[in-house]
Amino acid sequence: MKSLSATAAMFATLLCAALPAAASALTAAESKPATAAAAAGINWYDGDVDAAFAFAKAHDKPLFLYWGATWCPPCNQVKATIFNRQGFIERSRFFVPVHIDGDSAGAQKLGERFKVRGYPTMILFKPDGTEITRLPGEVDADRYLQTLTLGISANRPVRQTLQAALAGGKLTADEWRLLAYYSWDTDEQQLVGGKELSSTLKRLAATCPPGDTANRLALSGLVAAAIAKPGETAGVDKTAAAVQLTKAVTDVHTARENMDIFTNYPAELVQLATVPKTPARAKLIAAWDIAMQRLSGDKTLSKTDRLSALAAQVSLARIDTPDGALAPALLKDVRQRVALADSATTDAYERQSVINTGAHALSDAGLLDDSDRLLKAELKRSHAPYYFMLSLASNARKRGDKTGAINWYEQAYQAAQGPATRLQWGAAYLSGLLELAPQDEGRIEKVAHDVLQELGSAQNAFYERNRSVLERLGKKLNTWNADGKHQAVIGRLRLQLDGVCGKLPAADAQRATCQGLLSSARV
Repeated sequence: MKSLSATAAMFATLLCAALPAAASALTAAESKPATAAAAAGINWYDGDVDAAFAFAKAHDKPLFLYWGATWCPPCNQVKATIFNRQGFIERSRFFVPVHIDGDSAGAQKLGERFKVRGYPTMILFKPDGTEITRLPGEVDADRYLQTLTLGISANRPVRQTLQAALAGGKLTADEWRLLAYYSWDTDEQQLVGGKELSSTLKRLAATCPPGDTANRLALSGLVAAAIAKPGETAGVDKTAAAVQLTKAVTDVHTARENMDIFTNYPAELVQLATVPKTPARAKLIAAWDIAMQRLSGDKTLSKTDRLSALAAQVSLARIDTPDGALAPALLKDVRQRVALADSATTDAYERQSVINTGAHALSDAGLLDDSDRLLKAELKRSHAPYYFMLSLASNARKRGDKTGAINWYEQAYQAAQGPATRLQWGAAYLSGLLELAPQDEGRIEKVAHDVLQELGSAQNAFYERNRSVLERLGKKLNTWNADGKHQAVIGRLRLQLDGVCGKLPAADAQRATCQGLLSSARV
């Protein structure tokens, strides 16, 4: 096993010496937000990514890559709760921090290179450019910094650690923790294919020494099974899963350690483990609801995390009666807690996350007018108001107001900034039209024409997130024209797209992607 580099050894000595095998909690000073002046002390690398990797190698430093977007609520949450922590700022002196904004020049091509798609994705690399681990953005700040510390001090990348674990090799407690807190949500099937993820995590949980780490692996395995596409995972023993989840959510410590799992996937996990309207489901929901009540009032959590626990209560109440009325006490609690979080949040980054979570909690509770008021008020304050316009469109759709929804989609597209963002918002507008006003051929063609026109002037437009957005949009347009009634429109769009594709070099992988977008349309 390779020894620690000089930088990692120094880092471990200065910052990690107090971490026992169980990765002790951070000091109070580390977990507090830094002052504005201190937060500015993160020395984000000023230059292109290849130069950053060369710099990291020359100075024997790990490299920390953050891939995000200005509008993204989880990205803003990371900025407000992790990047402004004194502990993160201190650790950043021991690695080369690199920020890739998804709208920056060449960003989507870099996304393809590093296999990053979802915002935010955070990756730690060795000085030689080998990926060490992907960091979990959904956990709280203390756990994040502990995981970052373990990654920098790691003797081998998580990929090798995983291979050793599956081969029956001996792992240290810290290596097991890196596996348990690896960001499987942003793995993009780099370590494990989607079909094998649930069974792999279950196998790791069975091999790992009992305790918090094994619990985390087991719960992550259930999440993977719960969100897998049909046929991608083997059947789950519902009785065993229900017992496992009930025990975990009932235990105060376990529920807090895995708050991100319990707040983000309540309905999916309950539905995975139980049958509708059975005593087992009622028991699990009741235990889960108590845990969420506790977490929603836990002031050691961020405001967004507390609102996520509140939203989970709403989700639990809706599992078997999606359109039913919620208890008045729960509705009152949702209104009060969202209003409190709104009034107490002044940081611009944090507000992007808090308002998003609060608005969705209100909307899911059926309080659409309250949600609209919150979102409309934020349009004047937010640095990315176009994001909230999509939520207003969603609320209008829930009311059955098709015209209102389309108008919000249009406003969002008009206000969106950045090439990748404008593509995504333009696709949302066009998709809304195809779903809500398929007969409005003229408007559909105009929006599609505008999106393709912008596409033709964008750099590396057919990579990563952009490619996924365009492929989904192409399928929707083809479906819209399945009966051939809109063939004239599709033909004109096809000609326009051919002009875009023709400007790409023949050997460029983007060209094949471009040419395939409308290839299934009737001719």
